[in-house]
Amino acid sequence: MYKKFEDLPKKNQEKLKNSNVFNSYVNSDLKSLKMETYFQVYDEIFEKFINKNIIFVEIGVLNGGSLKMWKNYFGDNARIIGIDLNPKAKELEKLGFEIFIGSQSSETFWDNFYNKVGNVDIVFDDGGHHNDQQIITAAKSIPNINDGGLLVTEDVHTSYLKKYGNPSKYSFINYAKKKIDEINYRFPLFSNKENIEKKIFSISFFESIIVFNINSKKSQIPNYLRNNDKNFFDEEFEDKSFLEFFPKIQNFINKKLFFIKKIPLLKNLIRILFYKKNIFIKLREYLILKKFFK
Repeated sequence: MYKKFEDLPKKNQEKLKNSNVFNSYVNSDLKSLKMETYFQVYDEIFEKFINKNIIFVEIGVLNGGSLKMWKNYFGDNARIIGIDLNPKAKELEKLGFEIFIGSQSSETFWDNFYNKVGNVDIVFDDGGHHNDQQIITAAKSIPNINDGGLLVTEDVHTSYLKKYGNPSKYSFINYAKKKIDEINYRFPLFSNKENIEKKIFSISFFESIIVFNINSKKSQIPNYLRNNDKNFFDEEFEDKSFLEFFPKIQNFINKKLFFIKKIPLLKNLIRILFYKKNIFIKLREYLILKKFFK
C-alpha cells in the first residue's frame, strides 16, 4: 500500500523535493509512514516554529522516525516529546527524546501529563484515530497549549470509516464542527455566552488534517465599531428585512406602499411574519439552495 519516493510519478516527486518537512522526513533513518499530501500542509502550518524554543508533543511514535523528522525540521531548540501505548517506545529516550507511555483516551493520563510537563506549543495527534482518542486528546490538550500554538489532528478521514465506528454523531469531524459553532457564538448578538470557544481562534480544514489555532487573547467577544457618521446612501438602504429577498415586493412597497416603513407597528409586523419566523425565507432558500447541498 505504501510506496517509496522513487516509485511516485515524477511530478509528485518534484513537489515533495520542495518541501522542507519532506527533506527532514527522508533524512530520518527510522521508519515512519506518511501520506504524500501531508507535507504541503506541514510546510504551511509549521514554518513559523523553525529554530524556536518550542515544546512539540507527538502522539503515536511508531518506530521513532517521525520524532527524528520533527527534530531535524524544527532544530535543536525544540523539545520533542513522544506519547505511545507501546512500552518499548521508551527505548527512544536513548536518542534524546522524552517518551511518555499511556492511553490518549484516558483523561487521567492527560491530567498527569500536563501536570508534569506544563503548557506546550504544538500537539500533533497521529495516534489511534478513534473518536474517543482524538476527542479526548483535543479536549484535554487545548487548555494546555500556549497562545500562538497549534493542535494538529491527523488522519481525520477516519471519521467516515466503519472501521472506526463511523459515521457517528460523536465523530471527531462533528466535534470540530461543534467548535465552529462555538467560535461563532462569540458574536455579540448571541446572548448565551456559556458555550463560546475561549481558546481556539480559528480552525483550518485540510484533506485528512484539522488544525486548531490556539490564541485566547484573540478569541474575544467583539464590539461593534463605526469609523464616522457620514453616510453615502440613505440609511433606509441599510435596513435589512425580508424585502431584500423579494425584490419585486420590495419595489412595489417602495413605490406604492412606502408609508408602511414609516409606521413602526407595521414595520415590526412585517419583520415578525416574514423575517423572524422565516416562513417564506425558508421556502425560498429550500427551492434555490438545495442543489448546493447534494
